[in-house]
Amino acid sequence: MRQDTSHTPKALEATTLQPQKSSRGQMPSSEQAVSKANEAIAIRPKRGKLTLLSRRIYNVFLYHAQRQGVDQPTYALPLAELISDARFTSNNTELLKSHIRDMQATTIEWHTSSGGGKRWTSTQLLGTVMIDEPGRGKACTITWSYPDAVREHLVRPAHYTRILLEISSQMRSYAASVLYELGARYLTSPAQLTMREDVLWWASVLTGRSDLVKVDYRIFHRDTIKKALAELDTLSEDFRMEVVEHKRGRKVEELQFRVITKPKLAQDGAASQAAAAVFDLELVDRIVGVGIKRQDAEEFYVSTEELVLRAAVEHVEQRNRNDTLPPLKSPKAYLRDALKKQYAGVAEGDAKPAGPLSQPVPSLQEKLQRLREEWAHHKAMQARAQFMAMDQTERNACLARFETERLPEVASPIAKAWRRDGIDSRIAGSTFNRWLAGVLWPGEVTDSDLLNFAMLRQT
Repeated sequence: MRQDTSHTPKALEATTLQPQKSSRGQMPSSEQAVSKANEAIAIRPKRGKLTLLSRRIYNVFLYHAQRQGVDQPTYALPLAELISDARFTSNNTELLKSHIRDMQATTIEWHTSSGGGKRWTSTQLLGTVMIDEPGRGKACTITWSYPDAVREHLVRPAHYTRILLEISSQMRSYAASVLYELGARYLTSPAQLTMREDVLWWASVLTGRSDLVKVDYRIFHRDTIKKALAELDTLSEDFRMEVVEHKRGRKVEELQFRVITKPKLAQDGAASQAAAAVFDLELVDRIVGVGIKRQDAEEFYVSTEELVLRAAVEHVEQRNRNDTLPPLKSPKAYLRDALKKQYAGVAEGDAKPAGPLSQPVPSLQEKLQRLREEWAHHKAMQARAQFMAMDQTERNACLARFETERLPEVASPIAKAWRRDGIDSRIAGSTFNRWLAGVLWPGEVTDSDLLNFAMLRQT
C-alpha cells in the first residue's frame, strides 16, 4: 500500500499534474453542462434497471453528443475521456460494459405534444455501443448512438435543464442524483414544485428499478427519500428540497417535492457557518453517544461516506434501545461491522426490510466499483487532513496551485463557492480535496492498494 507522506511546497511543485485534453485537442470546458431534455430527467424504466454510474455515463454521453451535433448518426469519444468525465475511477471495461448493457436493456416511455396532438413513444435508453480496442499502446474509442425516434429530442431538446457534470458527479446515491436534476429543473418555476405522482412511480424513478410492484412508504421514505434529501442539502449550494405528501386518510398516496432556494450567506460569518457544515458536529456527538471515544468518532467521520455512516449510527442507536438484548461489549467494533454490512437503520433482532424495495445483491464488479469510490473518498479525506496539518506557508502554496491548475476548469457555481468560502465550502472543498489527493498520490489505485484498504476496514 502506498505510504502517505507529508508534502512540502517544494515537493508539491515537483509533482506535476498535467491537465487533461479533450478529444478535440483542447483544454476541457470550464463549465461542462449538458442540456438535458426535461423528459429525460425523471426516467421511470419500464424494463431493466439504472444505477448511479449508468446515470453519470448517460449524462456524459449526452454532453459530448450535443457538442458533436444532432446531424451525426453516431458519436465517438476516447474511452479515457468518458472514464474521466464520468468519475469512473477505474479502467475496468467489463464493469463499464455491464452498465451500458443495463442502459440498452432499459425501456423508457417518451411523451411529446405538438399542434394540439400527442405522441407516445416507447424506446431504449441507448442504442448501439461499440468499444474499439486497437491494441497495446493505442487509444481505445467508444462509439454510441440513440434510437432515431428520440435522438433529436435528446441531442437538441426544445425544453431542457442545464445539468453541471461537476456537481452531478459528486452525488453519492442514485436518488440524490435524480433529485438534484429535478431541483435544477423546478428551481426557477413559479411554484417551485415538481410533478405530482403516486408513491410507486416515485419509488421507480428514485431507485432506477423497473421491478417494483408494491411499496411500503415508511421504508421508502426512511431508506431512500430522507437520505437523498440530506445528501442533496449537503452538496447543493443553491437549493434544498423537501417532500410534500398527499394523503387519503392516513395513507400517503402521492408525492411532490418542493424546491427551496438557499439564502446566500452574508459575508460576515459566512466562513464559520460553512466550516460548521463541513464537519457535522451533531453526527459526531451521536457517535460518541453510542459509547465510542470522541477521537475514534472523529476518525469514523473523516474516513466514512457520511450517508453510510449516518445509517450505521442509526442502526447502533436502535440496537442500544433494544432492552431484550444484552449491552454491547464493544460499540466501536459493532459500528465497524454495521458499516461493513451497510445496515440502514434496522436494529438487531428486527426483521430486515423485505419485498420490492429490498436492495438487489450487487455483483462482484459493482462491489469493486463501490470499493474504488470509497477508496477515492478516503484518500480525499486523508488529503484534507494533511492539508490541515501543514503550516500556513505550505497551505498557501497548495491553494495557489489549485487556483492555477484546477479552479479554471470547474463549473462556475463551484468556482463562485470557492471564492466565497474557500475550502470551507462543502462542494468546492470536496473538489479541492480530490485534486490534492491526486497531487499527493498520483496514478491509478492498484489491486494491491484496494485489497489492503478492504482488509484494514475489516480490522
